[in-house]
Amino acid sequence: MDPLAASADSHAVPPTGAGAPAASGSPASLQELDARIADCRACPRLVAWREEVARTKRAAYADWTYWGRPVPGFGPPDAPLLIVGLAPAAHGGNRTGRMFTGDSSGDVLFAALHAVGLASSPRAVSVDDGLTLHGVRITSPVHCAPPANKPTPTERDTCRSWLAAELRLLRPSLRAVVVLGAFGWQATLPALNAVAWTVPRPRPAFAHGARVTLDARDDGPPLDLFGCFHVSQRNTFTGRLTPAMLRAVLTDAARTAGLS
Repeated sequence: MDPLAASADSHAVPPTGAGAPAASGSPASLQELDARIADCRACPRLVAWREEVARTKRAAYADWTYWGRPVPGFGPPDAPLLIVGLAPAAHGGNRTGRMFTGDSSGDVLFAALHAVGLASSPRAVSVDDGLTLHGVRITSPVHCAPPANKPTPTERDTCRSWLAAELRLLRPSLRAVVVLGAFGWQATLPALNAVAWTVPRPRPAFAHGARVTLDARDDGPPLDLFGCFHVSQRNTFTGRLTPAMLRAVLTDAARTAGLS
C-alpha cells in the first residue's frame, strides 16, 4: 500500500520553484521554509537524479509513489536540539519525503533517538507512521538525494542558505547541534557563523565526540556543537559507529540542550 497515494498527483511532477531564500526574502516560519525547500530546483544535477530515481524506483518499492523532491527538515519548531545529517537517501527520504525515513541509516538513528527519549518510536517507515520527535529537529545541509550519496561542494554551498534560514528560525530555542559526519560539519560551521554564532579560527576539526561551544554575537545564549560519525552503513556495519557511541553523543547533547 502506498502511504503517499493520497498526494501522488502533486508529487509525481515537482513544480518549478524558487531557489535559495535570498532570492525571494527570508521565510517567516519553519512551515514556510519547508514548503519552499520542497519546491527548490536550484541544482540541475540533483534535480535530474532525484526525479530519475523517483521514476525508475527500486523493485522493492515498485508500488510506491516516490516523493522525488527536496526533503525538508522535520521536528518541533521550538526544538532546543538540532541533528544535521548529509543528504536524503535515494530510496529513503527521496522516496518517503521525510528525513532518515525508510532507510538503514534511519533505522540506526531512530532506534537511538527512541532509546534516549527523543523519538516516540524506534522505527521510521513513512510520513504517516505516527512518529514524533521530542525536543529535537532533524535536517541536512543538502536537501536532495545526490548520486552515489556524494553532493558536490557547489551543491553544498548552494543549499547552505536553506540551512542558515532554518538555524535563524530555530535561534530562540536552539541550544545544541549534533552533526553527523565531516561533510555536515564542514557545511554547518559557515551557516552557524552566518546566523548568530562566532566560529573560532582556525575552524574546529570534525571528530567523533568533538564538542565546541560557540559564543553568540547577540545577547543570546551560546550554542554547543557536537560531532558524531554518520549513521551510514559503512560506519555502522564496520563498528566504527556503534549504537552505544551514538546514544552517548545524543544523551550529552540532549542534556546540554536542557532536555531530560
